[in-house]
Amino acid sequence: MNSSVTSGRSSGTQSGRQLGAGALAQALKRTRERTLGLIDAWSMARPDLAVPCEPELNLPLWELGHIGWFQEWWIGRNDQRPLGADCDPVHPRRPSRLPGADALYDSSAVAHDLRWTLELPDMQATRRYLEAVLNESLTLLNDAGSSDRALYFWRLVLFHEQMHNEAMAYMARSQGIPLPEGLVHHRQGAPAEAREPAAARDRPAAGTAGAPITDTAQLEVQAQHWTLGNPPTGFAFDNEIGPHSVELAAFQIDARPVSWQQYLGFVQQTGHRLPPHVRPESGRWQHFDGMRWDALDLESPAVHVSWDDAQAWCAWAGRRLPTEAQWECAAQTRPAMQWGTVWEWTDSVFESFPGFVAHPYRDYSAPWFGSRKVLRGACMATAAEMVDVRYRNFFPAHRRDIFAGFRTVGPA
Repeated sequence: MNSSVTSGRSSGTQSGRQLGAGALAQALKRTRERTLGLIDAWSMARPDLAVPCEPELNLPLWELGHIGWFQEWWIGRNDQRPLGADCDPVHPRRPSRLPGADALYDSSAVAHDLRWTLELPDMQATRRYLEAVLNESLTLLNDAGSSDRALYFWRLVLFHEQMHNEAMAYMARSQGIPLPEGLVHHRQGAPAEAREPAAARDRPAAGTAGAPITDTAQLEVQAQHWTLGNPPTGFAFDNEIGPHSVELAAFQIDARPVSWQQYLGFVQQTGHRLPPHVRPESGRWQHFDGMRWDALDLESPAVHVSWDDAQAWCAWAGRRLPTEAQWECAAQTRPAMQWGTVWEWTDSVFESFPGFVAHPYRDYSAPWFGSRKVLRGACMATAAEMVDVRYRNFFPAHRRDIFAGFRTVGPA
């Protein structure tokens, strides 16, 4: 093993983690437009905004109010916001501008299933609340300063709302709610390495059921010590902080995620269950995009695949899922690695890094350590500011509603 190679951070491109006050203000307003566009699409398709009480779902009206409450709690009502991650999360706060908001929208205190029993403000009142909270946040941003510490909560609030936008896109797909293309594919300005290659975008949709499996180009990664975990510069989520060296043996990694052609060949040969939103029709594969059934592009990445599904494919193909250290190392050192069209399952359990200290939003990471799998990359519904090669997404292994696929590794 050649252990003399030491990793270095690639220069990458600026993400929302480094946005200054002016750019943050624009991103917050853009994101709010997307939030309201999503809720409008839901309202048009399902005026009562009803969804079944299931663990993977949230009531859209509750979710809308929660977005406003989170922003108000961490910015408008947070007297310690200049302290950034050193803020005391339970210091006394003034009441919300929306009476009773804490009892309705605090996700740490309001159990998931209880949200279906609450008497929520109507849509008009909820939208007024969101508008007032955003205006207050933008006013306070003008005098916040320019340091990472000073801007911490505005960046956190931006990412929180963008995560909920993405979750609303997942829910829409699972519930058959049609969304305008621009509300799902919301990636203008994304880092170049996370954009879908033009060749893939322009490829004609086609595919015959039973087509042969094609091989994926392999990228060689040499043995090295890789530094996993970010130093606390710019914005970082608490679960990302804690630089530590990981020894990597040499390995090969797929240049792009496993395609539908590869995955469906496995389904046909083994009888493994089909992912949702895919079907064979008259000898051809089709997928449902939320609005219509259309021909499936067999060269595009397989999606709506659970970690368990990915593991089954790997066992069949004689491959493995990459660890998150392997994934990050390859993404930062091999420019030919294409990522960003689907979240990608890794073989790593979501755990804390050395020296973990919870940030003020204490329920973001710690409650899920040991119970979820790490995903890396981004998907078509991920906002551009959220895309970062270091971001650790995490979901239960059985989830198939998220826009997730996978790539594989093997020995060098």
